Amino acid sequence: MTAPQILPSSRGRVLLCFLLGILWEARAQQIRYSVPEETEKGAFVGDISKDLGLEPQKLLNRGARIVSRGKKQHFALNFRTGSLVTADRIDREGLCGRASVCTLNLEILLEDKVKIYRVEVEITDVNDNIPSFGIEEREVKIHESAMPGTRFPLPEAFDLDVGVNSLQKYKLSSNHYFSLLVQNGKDDAQYPELVLERALDREEEPIHRLILTAFDGGNPVGSATVLILVTVVDANDNAPQFIQSQYSVSVPENVPVKTCLLRVNATDPDEGINGDVSYYFRKITEKTSQLFELNALTGDISILENLDYEECNFYDIDIEARDGAGLLDRAKILIKVLDVNDNAPEVTITSVITSISENSSAGSVIALFNVHDRDSGENGQVMCSIPENLPFKLEKSYGNYYTLVTDRALDREQVSMYNITVTATDGGSPPLSADTHISLHIEDINDNHPVFVQTSESTYVMENNPRGTSIYSLTAHDSDIGENGHVTYSIMDDSIHGASLSSYVSINSETGVLYALHSFDYEQFRELKLGVTAKDSGDPPLSSNISLTLFILDQNDNAPEILYPAFPTDGSSGVELAPRSAEPGYLVTKVVAVDGDSGQNAWLSYRLIKATEPGLFSVGLHSGEIRTVRTFLDKDALKQNLLVAVTDNGELPLSATVSITIIVADSIPKILSELSNPEPSDDLKDSNLTFYLVIAVAAVSCLFFIFIVILLALKLHRWRTSKFLSASTGHFGNIHSSQFVGIDGVRAFLQTHTQEVSLTTDSRKSQLLFLGPNYADTISIQQTCDKKEPPLIPHESILSNEDQSFLQQAPPNTDWRFSQAQRPGTSGSQNGDEGGTWPNNQFDTEMLQAMILASANEAADGSSTLGGGAGTMGLSARYGPQFTLQHVPDYRQNVYIPGSTATLANAAGKRDGKAPAGGNGNKKKSGKKEKK
Repeated sequence: MTAPQILPSSRGRVLLCFLLGILWEARAQQIRYSVPEETEKGAFVGDISKDLGLEPQKLLNRGARIVSRGKKQHFALNFRTGSLVTADRIDREGLCGRASVCTLNLEILLEDKVKIYRVEVEITDVNDNIPSFGIEEREVKIHESAMPGTRFPLPEAFDLDVGVNSLQKYKLSSNHYFSLLVQNGKDDAQYPELVLERALDREEEPIHRLILTAFDGGNPVGSATVLILVTVVDANDNAPQFIQSQYSVSVPENVPVKTCLLRVNATDPDEGINGDVSYYFRKITEKTSQLFELNALTGDISILENLDYEECNFYDIDIEARDGAGLLDRAKILIKVLDVNDNAPEVTITSVITSISENSSAGSVIALFNVHDRDSGENGQVMCSIPENLPFKLEKSYGNYYTLVTDRALDREQVSMYNITVTATDGGSPPLSADTHISLHIEDINDNHPVFVQTSESTYVMENNPRGTSIYSLTAHDSDIGENGHVTYSIMDDSIHGASLSSYVSINSETGVLYALHSFDYEQFRELKLGVTAKDSGDPPLSSNISLTLFILDQNDNAPEILYPAFPTDGSSGVELAPRSAEPGYLVTKVVAVDGDSGQNAWLSYRLIKATEPGLFSVGLHSGEIRTVRTFLDKDALKQNLLVAVTDNGELPLSATVSITIIVADSIPKILSELSNPEPSDDLKDSNLTFYLVIAVAAVSCLFFIFIVILLALKLHRWRTSKFLSASTGHFGNIHSSQFVGIDGVRAFLQTHTQEVSLTTDSRKSQLLFLGPNYADTISIQQTCDKKEPPLIPHESILSNEDQSFLQQAPPNTDWRFSQAQRPGTSGSQNGDEGGTWPNNQFDTEMLQAMILASANEAADGSSTLGGGAGTMGLSARYGPQFTLQHVPDYRQNVYIPGSTATLANAAGKRDGKAPAGGNGNKKKSGKKEKK
């Protein structure tokens, strides 16, 4: 028969399932491995990718990394194999001391989903430490009166390993007096004791040497030895005795150095040296010996260095009291370190983003961070906070992890960047805190329309504006940035007067400046309404509109238009009648005019600018009425012509004129008689005068042109005549042209040689003095001179190859020189050297030219001379009697004297004149020279 079963209630069943689910999730997220200590770097610890259910490559893709609070990272991830490996050699004793179980905790973070897995790695012990006694030898003094069975403590070996690798047994070397007894204490501690098996005799053997060996359980087995020196002494039957076998003390971790923690005391009833007790540490680690000091005489235990609760909060120290004979007693010192709030919390940011879009939903994760305080209790309880005025909040995550998330919607236009300060505060007194700063940029989205300052605006534009003129500027502001804040402008399509609005104005899409495409006319339209759209470059784009009214301002661009009196269309002259008996102020007619402009540009004023009888009529300044000023007289003409000007009131006034004819008569026949004989108007007279002036200017221009043509023809004729004379042979055809001296068309034959170049001031051609030979048919110069004068040839003369072979260079004749009387000049009165050089100034050159021309005239006459005989050209006194010009042709009509207006066109007139005075003077002085 089956026993009845009690089913749990529904509530209990649900609770059980909930607890099992929590435990399963915790178990699933926690992974355990074990690895022996002292393994090589990179040793395999566990297949983390398999335990996480991921491929090895996905560990890297999902941003897996180890998060550890320790100062040193002992493990690493191998993304190639997906395994957890050691980062360096692990020393179990350095990490956990003699703890039976040594585990290291670490967290693995998957950044893509911000998920953390806890991994626990157990460090298993290996036999990497051998037992150690800490001393090489130990002296044991035994009184010779000691009874067999007496036990003496021996030094204990210390092994840092645990478990089977720790200290397992002791062994004493063989001897006849002693045996080894091992006592088991707390925590599986072993205390070796030397047992006296038989009575000692100091006289027989005062010292016994024994070897104590300690063995561990490792493979291979490690061991250590110590030399035990047993000294047999006189009887000492009392050992020191501690007052209490265990001492306990609690000290805060910030206790000052050199502070005495407690004093131990042991008593020995013996006297003398056997009663002197000394205190020593037993079985103490090197680190503990650096922290505490035991006074061997007083038993005071003091601090050598600062304590740190976070490193070690409990110390278990063994001490012994030993008398002079070597007897001792053991005691235990338990020191508990109390925590004080001396460590500020630590904030470690595990994952953080630096920017977030402003349209992110509430609850978006910004950062994941871990807080830790090395203190304990309330000193280690940490609370995190952020400023309250921020749109963020902190949420508790796994363990000591917090997430920073958005609490409400963000707006970049209000705040574009947040500097979030996370403050971690512990529960100590006084509390300590630490701040961590997170900078977050808000990314812009296109959530703001371009905004104009006003929904509608207006501006004024003067008419007749130039095309392309900037007329207005619109600006829309967009609070967004980048492309979302880039605003472009466009004109809404519309029409005005049947034409597209875009044909009148345009807008710069980037700057919003409006430009006029046409010159506006106030008389055509007075205002222009248009809509402008401002659109940003976001996706999708946002826009806004503004209405702009352009008011066209009037400009004085229309002259007054006279409506009355209007000119008749049949070609007749319109006239107004005024009776001769009209009184002063009589209204004769009225000038009516309009102006297409508006405002003051259309204000018209009338003015009489011309009248046949001044003072007879007047014009109303603003009315345009023409009235008589006085009564008509008999002498007043029957026909009165008035010229009235109508002027507007613009800044640059425009005007129009009208001519009015007023007939002053009392009867119609007189009017018809006057109109049949019209007098020419003043305008017609002015037109005729202008016509005559134009004809006069044209006639003067034609005369000037004819004068220029004639002058050019004369110049051309003279040039051709000169060329003709140069080519003429005459009686000197057998003589080379280089044997003539030429001065502007007149040439004289000279027998000369030269090596110089002379330039005359007023000659039209530069003349080259060239060497030439003597000819048989030339006129020789019989007068002896110091130096011969070189002949002059034109610069344009070019010798052919035959001429150059014909001419032979002769040595210069040093006998031909001009005397003072023979030099050309003003009667030979000029002083100079006797070198006979060619005249070197303008005056002498002109005088020489005049003498040559005068001699040419006399030669042509056959009777006149220049101070010499007939046909000698007046040069016999200078150049000798054989120098005649009987074969020289008459070139007087072609001679032009440079620097003078005289010509030889009239040879007869020259013959009637007197010979130059200079010729006579030269003749006289030449005669004086001959006498000398």
